[in-house]
Amino acid sequence: MIPEITNNPPQPTVSKQSKLYKLFKPDKPSTERSERVSSFFFYLTILFFFIGFNFSDVMVGNWYQQWMPELNGRTISDIFFLDSLTGYAVTNNLTPNDTGYILKTTTSGDNWYVNIILNRNLTTVKFINSNTGFVCGGSGGGTAYLYKTTNSGANWNIISTPGATSWRGLSLVDEDTIWLVDDDSFVGGVFRTTNGGANWDQQLNIGSSNPNHIYMFNGRLGFIAEDNVYLRRTTNSGLNWTVVNGAGGFQDMYFIDSLTGWKTSFQKTTDGGLNWVNQVLPQGGIIQFNNITNFSNINKDTIWANGGFVIFPNNQVRSILNRTTNGGDTWKFQIPDTSIINNIVYYYVNFDDKRNGWATDNNPLRGEIHTTNGGDTTFLTGLQQLSNEIPKNFKLFQNYPNPFNPNTKIGFQIPDFGSVTLKVFDITGKELAVLVDKELRTGTYEVDWNAADFSSGVYFYKLTVTTGKEVFRETKRMVLIK
Repeated sequence: MIPEITNNPPQPTVSKQSKLYKLFKPDKPSTERSERVSSFFFYLTILFFFIGFNFSDVMVGNWYQQWMPELNGRTISDIFFLDSLTGYAVTNNLTPNDTGYILKTTTSGDNWYVNIILNRNLTTVKFINSNTGFVCGGSGGGTAYLYKTTNSGANWNIISTPGATSWRGLSLVDEDTIWLVDDDSFVGGVFRTTNGGANWDQQLNIGSSNPNHIYMFNGRLGFIAEDNVYLRRTTNSGLNWTVVNGAGGFQDMYFIDSLTGWKTSFQKTTDGGLNWVNQVLPQGGIIQFNNITNFSNINKDTIWANGGFVIFPNNQVRSILNRTTNGGDTWKFQIPDTSIINNIVYYYVNFDDKRNGWATDNNPLRGEIHTTNGGDTTFLTGLQQLSNEIPKNFKLFQNYPNPFNPNTKIGFQIPDFGSVTLKVFDITGKELAVLVDKELRTGTYEVDWNAADFSSGVYFYKLTVTTGKEVFRETKRMVLIK
């Protein structure tokens, strides 16, 4: 286990006070009274800024590395955390009728052990309470299997199912009401039991378009999909499945109530899945790719999502995690593994509550990361290049609009290739956001900052450009009014 990364900022020197005054020297007010009031708040702001400003470029890390046991080349195909301590994972097998593993942790992921070895290719794991859980998959040779435990994984028993090839998806309403899907063209489709597996009904078979994903919110409302090809919806427990035009499929889905839900690609519905609205993830800047394959709702407002990565110098690939705190209206991202591990892309993200979360790679050799305090405090946004014309000098533009609520745009220009950072601070000097942190070519750039998570007040943004010739720094202030 790698200990939590800490950031010990250097102490400011006395000379910075005069520099800050020159940088933020206020305009002359129109009256003597307003001059006294304005000067009071201005110098108070500068005082706080001087006392607390952190000039360190080291990202504070609130994630630490966890490891899984050696699984002889097998990969993680699904992971499920029951609470802040207990989690389960399943793996594939390497060849037909070869072994797959069920893994378990009771120590928040600090230690994983092989719970059981089965001659199966396992695809999905779900629990309905601390004792009762299900795992599905297939032999890899054309036989589907469903397993059940009633004693927290101490024993796993086979439940008889129809003659499908491999169960690709599983959804549970309770211990008795279970749906399974198989995408095989001939014997696949959608299957349901309402008596714990004693009897099964085939509810749908659409040949080569059979689904490989299913999500049931309750006993009546649910959805199936063939990856991103189509979306079908039921409101009568699967007796009928209606195509939702223009929605596309999903790999992961979650509803907070019967009306509001989210699915990968990334879309949100507020009318029970009849209509879906695209949500915009951060793009551009250091982001090379950003697409959601899995997400985890903490509540209706706060959601974590995985699926993207950035590339740092020397082709270092680092995974990113996206988060929204307003139900998906705006998203930001963080790079939690900057000082942990390279060349990793997280396939799964799980949050038990707002503090306890995990992000897992499908390769157990690269393990997972865990946070117990809600992840890093630094979140980033995308970046847009407005022009590639060579400017005459360095310049940091005043944000607009200013004052703003809650979005504002910050522009800058650089005449030479260099390493660029653009950061936001509060009046105490605490770093709030890293808007840009990458090497940029000459040109004019603009980045959008969303301050929906912050309160009204004065904030500062600082541009630092390091080239082979010089280091340029400039700081401006902005006002958020809600």
